[in-house]
Amino acid sequence: MRAAVVERLGASPRYAEVDEPSPAEGLVVAEVQAAALKNIERALVAGTHYASRRLPLPGQIGTDAVVVLPDGRRVYTGATPPGGAMAERMLVDPESSVEVPETLDDGTAAALPNAAVSAWFALECAGQVRPGQSVLVLGATGVTGSLAAQLAKQRFQAGRVVAVGRNTERLARLTASGADSVVELGPDDAAGDQLEARLHRLHTEQPFDLVLDYLWGSPAQQTLRALGGDDLAAEFHRTRYVQIGEMAGPTVDLPAGVLRSAGLELVGQGAGSVPREAFARVVPEILPTLFAMLADGSLTVETEAWPLSRIAEAWAAPGRSGVRVVVTPGG
Repeated sequence: MRAAVVERLGASPRYAEVDEPSPAEGLVVAEVQAAALKNIERALVAGTHYASRRLPLPGQIGTDAVVVLPDGRRVYTGATPPGGAMAERMLVDPESSVEVPETLDDGTAAALPNAAVSAWFALECAGQVRPGQSVLVLGATGVTGSLAAQLAKQRFQAGRVVAVGRNTERLARLTASGADSVVELGPDDAAGDQLEARLHRLHTEQPFDLVLDYLWGSPAQQTLRALGGDDLAAEFHRTRYVQIGEMAGPTVDLPAGVLRSAGLELVGQGAGSVPREAFARVVPEILPTLFAMLADGSLTVETEAWPLSRIAEAWAAPGRSGVRVVVTPGG
């Protein structure tokens, strides 16, 4: 069969012939319908992810997919190593799969889970958000940031959601799907303090209870300064700041006074920061809920489909903000 194969870290995957997967105890061979090309695959292959050293080389790529099981059920499931999801067929555990609603197409269903589960965990586990709270999402025009803004409002009942991002069109769509207001990042925001001034004004009007940060770098520096206080008699307000991504840079310059002047609580969101019991809820509870929300229009995710045979082109193509690339073996 054919699959996306990477020869070495840092190289682009290629379309290649590989051995057929063989059924094993508790595992079956499923026909892949669509697999999302996500940041985790790119980081693993680039060698920048902490799990890159576990990637067998040469080896297949792809962590999850929508597949059809031998009994005809269409489900979402994770790939079973050493196989990868970007292939014509893959080995799966039927007990660790979630049925996909009939109304959802393969690509949309494949694009949702990784980003939406991450956003859910950021809100519930790291963010500890409660109904009625004020939530700020930095990087809300990306796939995961967009879903986080939508889930904050539609699922976790946030009282106010402010979305920050660069893509004007994506920000406009977010106002229709959960965001109460938006802040567009301009060309000068990376070096100036315009973002700080705008967020300080919003924080003064109604303090943020939770910040989900998919950007880090300069936007984070300005946001943290905006949340800091400048009054010895300032009233205490707890703001939980969750660091998730680093699209704008891996480091920040954080003055010590920012942490002493306000009720800031800085935490990170990643696989190691999610309780085991939360992961145990993904298949029986969280994913069915997310698929139901996607099916009824409560959540939206945009996709761009590429055939598996053009995996090298899909890998090299410049991504569009807020759009998830999905790979389809049948193309």
